[in-house]
Amino acid sequence: MTTTKFPENFLWGGATAANQLEGAYQADGKGLSLPDIMPQGRQRIEIMNDPQFDFSMDESKYVYPNHVGIDHYHHFKEDIALFAEMGFKCYRFSIAWSRIFPQGDETEPNAAGLKFYDELIDECLKYKIEPVITISHYELPLNLVKTYGGWKNKKLIGFFERFAQVVLNRYHDKVKYWMTFNEINSAAHFPVMSQGLVVANGANNRKNIYQAWHNQFVASSKAVKIGHELDPNLQIGCMILYATTYSYDANPVNQLAALQANQANNFFCADVQVRGHYPAYTKSLLAREGVALSDLDYTQEELDLIAKYPVDYIGFSYYMSSVVEVTKDDNDTVAGNLIGGVKNPFLKASDWGWQIDPTGLRIALNELSDRYQKPVFVVENGLGAVDEPDANHYVADDYRIDYLREHIEAIRSAIDDGVDVMGYTPWGCIDLVSASTGEMAKRYGFIYVDEDNAGQGTFKRYKKKSFDWYQQVIATNGDNLD
Repeated sequence: MTTTKFPENFLWGGATAANQLEGAYQADGKGLSLPDIMPQGRQRIEIMNDPQFDFSMDESKYVYPNHVGIDHYHHFKEDIALFAEMGFKCYRFSIAWSRIFPQGDETEPNAAGLKFYDELIDECLKYKIEPVITISHYELPLNLVKTYGGWKNKKLIGFFERFAQVVLNRYHDKVKYWMTFNEINSAAHFPVMSQGLVVANGANNRKNIYQAWHNQFVASSKAVKIGHELDPNLQIGCMILYATTYSYDANPVNQLAALQANQANNFFCADVQVRGHYPAYTKSLLAREGVALSDLDYTQEELDLIAKYPVDYIGFSYYMSSVVEVTKDDNDTVAGNLIGGVKNPFLKASDWGWQIDPTGLRIALNELSDRYQKPVFVVENGLGAVDEPDANHYVADDYRIDYLREHIEAIRSAIDDGVDVMGYTPWGCIDLVSASTGEMAKRYGFIYVDEDNAGQGTFKRYKKKSFDWYQQVIATNGDNLD
């Protein structure tokens, strides 16, 4: 415990993604996105990685939860009012690319899609809630996958640039905080989510992963350039998935493996986007992946752009830590946020097997701050759990409160360590569809949504016990966590 105060301008809030809560998947001219054809279930990514997968839907066989989400598209005023009641200083959400450019490659945007975000942003500002917008959050228009092969195709740089130009032009005078690509580094393990790559279109060729990353780095720098030319005070960050990574023991072999895992999983994408150049270990990292730097298609002009327009801050998700052990084959393993690892005997786990490690968040904040000397923003953190409402739809989610309290204490400790932390936006501040499994049963929110895994229910919103608790946390600027 420390007596350190959170900064007066600390951005307390919550986080969501368009594809997981909006629903209305074909309303007002919206095109199909990649999540729209992802079936529900813990095997959803495995299904998509079948070599015969052709990006089509089979509604006789599967449920497609992203079609409905929690119908935020028609409930956003009610939802924002609830966020305001909690006292949110900011709200992190994303703009669905296929609402603005339904196929992704049009030259003119969809006016109805822009109108929705006009109203959403204005609703936030009405309550003095700062929008924090992720430009691309696992929402690639399906046409860009089927026609162009996803982010391995350099043409997507231009399509993204046009998308970024439209939204930044339209909203730069209302929105200060932006991020370019959500969990960009998650493609190290599951490129379908952020790059639109599955086995059928080249995910097994690691060259394609690194080419897609390069293209995204260029696209990200183009967005930073656009934003800063519109307003030099805009804050445009990257966003990475971060799992603090430990060696299982003091064996130097495991220590080296942990270092290399950190480079590959936690640091590579941020190193390029924050520092503005490829790190010195790039050649050896690619070699371990069976890729030569000369295999990639890049130009000096692109490298110069990346160097000139790095991001302003590091946004990151933190749910769990990871353990590396490479000296034996019979390790107990655990699940995780797209990545798992060896079981850590010192930690407990969530209902979905994610290991709970608040100290790992303090370490993550210190590691990122020490490495980059730029502000850091915890834009995702939370506990996915099976909530059991009583007869009055009330959820006494003390387990969630305990999880969040411990992680907020870890942030306070990191601030005491000297880390410049911008804010904290717990994930799924209102229940939504899980990205990894497509379930509603895996709930994160302060607000319960009456909806089941089949998308059935009243869609009424109910405050959980954690709602009042988080309201108190924000009202006291983190002083009262009881």
